[in-house]
Amino acid sequence: MLDAFEKRFGVVILEGYGMTETASTTTFNRSITERRAYSVGKPIWGTQTQIWDDDGKVLPCGKDQVGEVVTSGLHVMKGYLNNPAATAGAFTGDWLHTGDLGYIDEDGFLFIVSRKKELIIRGGYNVYPIEIEDVLHAHPAIAEAAVVGIPDERLGEEVMAVVTLRLDMSLGAAELVAYCKERMAAYKYPRVIEFRDELPKNALGKILKAELIPAGVAVRDAGA
Repeated sequence: MLDAFEKRFGVVILEGYGMTETASTTTFNRSITERRAYSVGKPIWGTQTQIWDDDGKVLPCGKDQVGEVVTSGLHVMKGYLNNPAATAGAFTGDWLHTGDLGYIDEDGFLFIVSRKKELIIRGGYNVYPIEIEDVLHAHPAIAEAAVVGIPDERLGEEVMAVVTLRLDMSLGAAELVAYCKERMAAYKYPRVIEFRDELPKNALGKILKAELIPAGVAVRDAGA
């Protein structure tokens, strides 16, 4: 989307990152000359951002060092109103757990990979839905796509893609699986494909992934 917007309108998008709990802004690409495309920039003044593993250890820089994004500083909330339990669960000391997964490159730019709760663990391998969704969105027949994990007796979780097609376009499940297999590692590509007329969304237009696999829903196995 960033590439398409910049190409069409001839302007550079400076991405940033934040959440309600951080008074909106945590990191930002501060200038056109210094920006790192597809990253959300560097920490703003008066703040710190790190990447932690599940044991609270700070991970080193690098694309293969994905962990939870944590942040501290002047931008962080004091707590959730009248909810001390939720506040305690969100903090380790002065560090706020964002629930997002990402990494910091060697130059200090933060890249967001996924939401921690959306991480799919397939046969012991971490699968980040956004990586697969980016590939799906590049297909000319696909209008929207969302990737979720579904229970699997053998692997723990299996990768499922739910897609909508562009008007007057057609696409089969096996064809889509083959397309994905050519563009990603074998453990990542979706084995289960479902086509829908539309994806469930909230008032802000965000896809409600929890509603993509309600109890009893029938999904089409791509047979791959």
